[in-house]
Amino acid sequence: MNEPASEPVSQGAFTTDADWLPYHPNPARPTFRLPAGTVDAHCHVFGPGAAFPYAPERRYTPCDAGKDDLFALRDFLGVARNVIVQATCHGADNSALVDALRAAGGRARGVATVRAEVTDAELAALHEAGVRGVRFTFVRRLADPEPDAYYRSIVDRVAALGWHVVVYLEAADLAERWDFLTSLPTTVVVDHMGRPDVTKPVDGPEFARFLTLLREHPRFWSKVTCPDRLTKTGPPYDDVVPFARAVVEAFPDRVLWGTDWPHPNLKSHMPDDGVLVDLVPRIAPTEDLRRRLLIDNPTRLYWSEP
Repeated sequence: MNEPASEPVSQGAFTTDADWLPYHPNPARPTFRLPAGTVDAHCHVFGPGAAFPYAPERRYTPCDAGKDDLFALRDFLGVARNVIVQATCHGADNSALVDALRAAGGRARGVATVRAEVTDAELAALHEAGVRGVRFTFVRRLADPEPDAYYRSIVDRVAALGWHVVVYLEAADLAERWDFLTSLPTTVVVDHMGRPDVTKPVDGPEFARFLTLLREHPRFWSKVTCPDRLTKTGPPYDDVVPFARAVVEAFPDRVLWGTDWPHPNLKSHMPDDGVLVDLVPRIAPTEDLRRRLLIDNPTRLYWSEP
């Protein structure tokens, strides 16, 4: 496992957090061969800060991880396309995201962060670049959540573009946000299975609440991502597999997979992206489940125009 950097790294005008773990420089070649057309439906770009400055209100300063490195990983792993999600370190300045989308030549879509005051022209420009969703972060260590009405004002505008909503929250936040989230008229994608506590039973009441959300509200999807972020035991993430597999098998047409590259804010270890790919057949044990998870579902959500 990588150890946290002992000293901060200078990146021009920005200095990486002293305890920041840089992404894996030499991931292993996966044993599992991703099927043609696979989409990495959750990844990020950071800067480079000299070209795309990090937001003044950010809660962390990452190492630079730009589009060229993302596309190199895409090709190395055998991924066909990416869905790039705006990271909180860039706030609502989606310039790095848009730059990556334009450089991808149709092989990427985006999920943006916007403020309530965003103009119609700005939304139209994001859509033209390939943005198809907006992300709300309710994790308090990353952002200060706004009142429900604030988010609803944004949803009402982006829904007209056919966009969906991506939400990042902790398992304990689900009850608080339940009424608001279930009132939304759009597809809602929940990041990382709502961050379950994997030390608790997979058939326990906390995870049951999340499964009930998906069962009773068919507009909801889940990303079965970030075992490295959820694990308490570390690689090969045996403690996370039962949770992800339960979601994939119960809701095969509403699940997405992604790497979460370059893995922001990890403190214990930096995952090997090749190892993350090799986890796929453990959470989607049949060829049919893997095709839906990796190809059919993200293609339908991000590349099928209304």
